[in-house]
Order: sequence, then C-alpha cells, then structure tokens
Amino acid sequence: MIGLVLAAGAGRRLRPYTDTLPKALVPVGPELDGVSKTVLDMTLANFAEIGLTEAAIVVGYRKEAVYERKAALEAAYGLKLTLVENDKAEEWNNAYSLWCARDVLKRGVILANGDTVHPVSVERTLLAARGDGKKIILALDTVKNLADEEMKVITEEGLGVRRITKLMDPATATGEYIGVTLIEPEAAEELADALRATFERDPDLYYEDGYQELIDRGVTVDVAPIGDVPWVEIDNHDDLAKGREIACLY
Repeated sequence: MIGLVLAAGAGRRLRPYTDTLPKALVPVGPELDGVSKTVLDMTLANFAEIGLTEAAIVVGYRKEAVYERKAALEAAYGLKLTLVENDKAEEWNNAYSLWCARDVLKRGVILANGDTVHPVSVERTLLAARGDGKKIILALDTVKNLADEEMKVITEEGLGVRRITKLMDPATATGEYIGVTLIEPEAAEELADALRATFERDPDLYYEDGYQELIDRGVTVDVAPIGDVPWVEIDNHDDLAKGREIACLY
C-alpha cells in the first residue's frame, strides 16, 4: 500500500497564494529553516509516520512547483515520490484527477485530498478498520455540525454508504467525508471504471460522485468514524486561517 495525494487543483479562492502555487503547496504550518510547511508536507509526514515508503501525487495546475520540491520532499519524509500528471486540471473536476491515478490504485492506497489538514490518527483509524472484505473505507466526521458546502454521507447499518453528495439536507446526513480514503487493490478496476463513467457523464463531477456510481452498481463502500479531532478542508482564506491554527497542533 502507498500514499496518494490529489494536488492538481488551482484553488482560485486562495489567491494570491495560488497565483504561483497549487493549493497543496500554500503555506499552513510553522516555519522550519525559513520554509513553511504545506498541506502536502503534512500529508506526506502522516504517510511516513504510519510506515508507508512510497507515495504518488497527482499534479496539474502549477505542477512545476511540485516538481521543484520533489527531491526535498523525498529527503524530508523518506518517501519515494511519483508524480502523475492530470492534463485537464484546469478544465475538469477531480473525478478525472483520481482516474489519472488508476494504475496507482492497483497497489492499494491511502488517498488524501491535497487541501485537507488532518492528524495522522485519521490514517491510523482507516488502517485499523481494514479487513472483513472491505474494499473502500472513507474517513467520516460524525461530530461536526454540517452545512451546505460539506461532502455529506448517509450510511445504513450493514450496508455502508448509501449516499454521498454535497446536495442533501445536512440534517439527514450521518456525517462528513473528510477527503481521506483507504482503497484496497481489489477495488482498483471497478473504481476506475466508475470514475470514467462519472467524468464522461459530466467532467465537473467529483470523485465522490464516482463512489456513488460504485454504490449504485452494488459495491459496498464503508466508513470509519475519526472521532472528535481537529481538521479542515482549505477552500478559502478563512479555512486557511483555521488550517494554520490546526497545523500548530500537529
């Protein structure tokens, strides 16, 4: 199993930082030797802490910034990094971005969005939930009060996820998917096919819509509640301020 980070997005709501950087490289953490840690740094550190030795990063918007830091990131976290290019990062949504890493999925991955600041306890929770034939396990926040923007999930006992979308009444949701998933190798081909069907239907759809496609095909997608831990998805400057507060905790 290896790590996988989706870091192809532009993050236009974080300008001017993202005028020259992909969202995953916007500074969020404390400065060390004159360099501030980024979401990508923190995610790779989590991967290393749970014993992974390799990770793939899907790049697109301002990909040259990731290429420039690749050697330094490998040295800092002891990970062998492979960069996977998304040729439509500024045109299509992330269902296509994850599909670009379809060959990586065959190795089994812990997938993390490139804009989610979270503790390593999330990865540990996912690893602890493996087994019993589970193929895909979503990290789920069942504590947070939800609003319209969150990626909401409804689960059913014994059946796993029944619905995953932003477009639901928050009061009906079991919790929020935080953007971290464990994907076993056995799920790779069927997930890639579902992702392809999703972006071919509408290039603006999310990879979570690909999960819904899988569920609609009868594939079980499971969840692992992460408990009451600080985390944030960084979409705008308010999120960035919160992310910097949380990053100091880890």
